Amino acid sequence: MKDDAARFVGDIPKHYDQGMGPIIFVDYAAEMAERVAALGPARVLETAAGTGIVTRRLRDLLPPGTHLTATDLNPPMLDVARAKFRAGEQVEFRPADAMALPFADDSFDVVVCQFGVMFFPDKEQAYREVYRVLAPGGHYLFSIWDSHRYNPFGRIVHEVVGSYFPSDPPQFMSVPFSYQFDAIKGSVIETGFIDVNAAVIRLAKEIPDAANFARGMVYGSPVIDQVRVRGGVDAEQIVDALVREFHREFGNDPGQTPLQAIMFSVKKPL
Repeated sequence: MKDDAARFVGDIPKHYDQGMGPIIFVDYAAEMAERVAALGPARVLETAAGTGIVTRRLRDLLPPGTHLTATDLNPPMLDVARAKFRAGEQVEFRPADAMALPFADDSFDVVVCQFGVMFFPDKEQAYREVYRVLAPGGHYLFSIWDSHRYNPFGRIVHEVVGSYFPSDPPQFMSVPFSYQFDAIKGSVIETGFIDVNAAVIRLAKEIPDAANFARGMVYGSPVIDQVRVRGGVDAEQIVDALVREFHREFGNDPGQTPLQAIMFSVKKPL
């Protein structure tokens, strides 16, 4: 998980949390946390926790005695996450690679991952690691984005950024929308999970400030690094072009975009 898609460093975490989080992550975080809490776990692990958007909701909903561990490959993301919690709120933060989890076998009742599995270079190994650290009867809950067809914000960013670099278009905004159901189903079943369930969750989300959202999409992901490496284009030009496209497709502020994600739940046999 050490490729460009995993590099959320520098100022990226701040822009990710403030520009992207309120639009595309918070509602799914609430849904995920409710699903986890309904299982009544005593020990919960979150992988690819990022800036703690799901972690915050989990801590709000889980009983105080539930042990909650949040991990991410990028320490700068966890630094932003830590700032969302008061002393004594009982969240353990640990940098960790989802493909080599630093935990003993059978350590957790639930593992949760929101919009992270798409970025793991070795997805099968990541599933095996979750299976290993889950206790028998434990659950793995994770979510992915559906395709660009159902998430036009992602398509727009991918197309607009690519238009500035026609000979070498940045590919980051294709990654989160390209990992689909059949591949996931095969991988989790081959790993040994049972009770495979998937729910398509579609939202209509207001965009109160297209410029803030556009800036988050550019500066809040490795897109900004891919732009800077290629050179010759001011990132603010791309932000301005995104604002125009967002307004054209979603309406002037406040606009509204459809979002569509798929939430999976699988179980480790007893």
